Amino acid sequence: MLTVREAHDQDADPLIALIAGVFAEYPGCVMDVDGELPELRRIASYFREHHGEFWVAERAGQVVGCIGYTPSSDPGGIELKKLYVHASARTHGLGGQLVDRVEAAARARGAGFIDLWSDTRFTTAHAFYERRGWVRGPTTRELHDQSETVEYYFRKAVTR
Repeated sequence: MLTVREAHDQDADPLIALIAGVFAEYPGCVMDVDGELPELRRIASYFREHHGEFWVAERAGQVVGCIGYTPSSDPGGIELKKLYVHASARTHGLGGQLVDRVEAAARARGAGFIDLWSDTRFTTAHAFYERRGWVRGPTTRELHDQSETVEYYFRKAVTR
């Protein structure tokens, strides 16, 4: 049985394992928690402090998915963050359920749009977003991290 719940800071280890597993699917993606993703060690506190929310999905006690949001840097919207789904849980609707939570949160907050940034290597994720009405913009950004990440920008208007 799959359950989605608010994340706790104690989810750090299984969350790190989930994201490390997804990164391992892509050549050149490096997982450096303490150097580049320290928020994973206290995920619930981090998102609360940044006026957002974060959820994890569990199946049989194992974290198999996650997602969160914070206010967008562009006023009037929110930014989707850290959508990751374990390979064993993909193509069963979990990604859609998680995105639905962020979209509901956007409506509840009166947000007009949702932004997100996605690694250019995550082509399956890009197709998923586009099927759900996200539009990729012309902007990219370089993170200057160990993975040499370049990200695409996406936006989706929130319908009430």
